[in-house]
Amino acid sequence: MLFDLLSPEEHLDIFYDFKGADPDPEKKREDIEKIIKDIHMEDKRHDLAMSLSGGYKRKLSVSLSLVGGSKLIIMDEPTAALDLTARRQIWNMLKEQRKDRIILLSTHYMDEADILGDRIGIMTEGKITCLGSSLFLKRKFGAGYNLTMLKQEGSSENNQKIMPYFIKNLGYQVKKLGEI
Repeated sequence: MLFDLLSPEEHLDIFYDFKGADPDPEKKREDIEKIIKDIHMEDKRHDLAMSLSGGYKRKLSVSLSLVGGSKLIIMDEPTAALDLTARRQIWNMLKEQRKDRIILLSTHYMDEADILGDRIGIMTEGKITCLGSSLFLKRKFGAGYNLTMLKQEGSSENNQKIMPYFIKNLGYQVKKLGEI
């Protein structure tokens, strides 16, 4: 939740107080400065939130969850719609900030789960179907993806286009149903 007429620095200052964090003004200033530096917002610190790009707004939202030393943080797709550079900045900040905290996050990015997660849960239709470390999941399910595709009978023209497409564009080895 961002307030259009506040700057990123003012947001961090207010949320620090909302959380009842350490009242020492020096500690507060250090925490806010570190977060502004970690999300690379030094040049935007005094800009109004309404003038920030979507990426900066996302980075500010993530930083609000971290300011004040929160011990439990729940994030829903914190890096969605960010470019790779901004995603990496958030990942680095979360990796550094996760000491002495519990961070629960949802993501569609397997690389994000692999980098940030001590334990990864995979959900299917709203239920956790697998839970474990990245190494456990890789050993159990292997690396890469398996795609199973059932084709409708009687569409031989399209069927003949599918196999070359997968081989050419995806570079994957394709097996016919009879070969599985």
